[in-house]
Amino acid sequence: MSVIFAMSLFALSMSISPGPVNLITLASGTNHGTKKTMPFVSGATIGFTLLLYLLGLSYYQLIAQHSTLLNILGGLGNAFILYMGYQLMVSRSQLKVVAGSNPRFAQGFLLQWLNPKAWGACIAGVSAFDLSQSHQQLLLFVFIYFIVCYLSITVWAVFGDKLSRFLNNSHRLKLFNFLMGGSLILIALYLTTQLLFSITTR
Repeated sequence: MSVIFAMSLFALSMSISPGPVNLITLASGTNHGTKKTMPFVSGATIGFTLLLYLLGLSYYQLIAQHSTLLNILGGLGNAFILYMGYQLMVSRSQLKVVAGSNPRFAQGFLLQWLNPKAWGACIAGVSAFDLSQSHQQLLLFVFIYFIVCYLSITVWAVFGDKLSRFLNNSHRLKLFNFLMGGSLILIALYLTTQLLFSITTR
């Protein structure tokens, strides 16, 4: 198996699987359409690949010297996901929403930096491919991940857009937003328990 194929498969499995960013993208695609969701998709992709690159440059030093900081970021990330879930649950049950209320570039970017799944994917990728030892390999992985991540998140936006044809009344849309918001809250609570477990068992 070539390293490029292995990197692509890793990036795809991490990027396409359900998580906070993809669920928010799905909900935004449903409520706002693909076009208005793309700034969020761009922000999430750029935010993630920048995080991946910076972690690749300082992986061992970061893990060894700043484990407490990583725990704090994990806690803040879980709180942010919880907040986004709540906002989605109480959002208006209508397809035509106020202009500008859809997720923005900055929200996508910030969410990745506060997303425990993103940190976990970055650390796992850097460790699995030993990228902290080769800057050229790190750049290759970041490039592959950028393409795969952008396409994967876009798929969720398009799927949400298509799903809006089924959710063509306020009751269905309200139920959808409630379920998506509830899913984000459950993810945040699960990640919090995992974080607390890892802290207490060190």
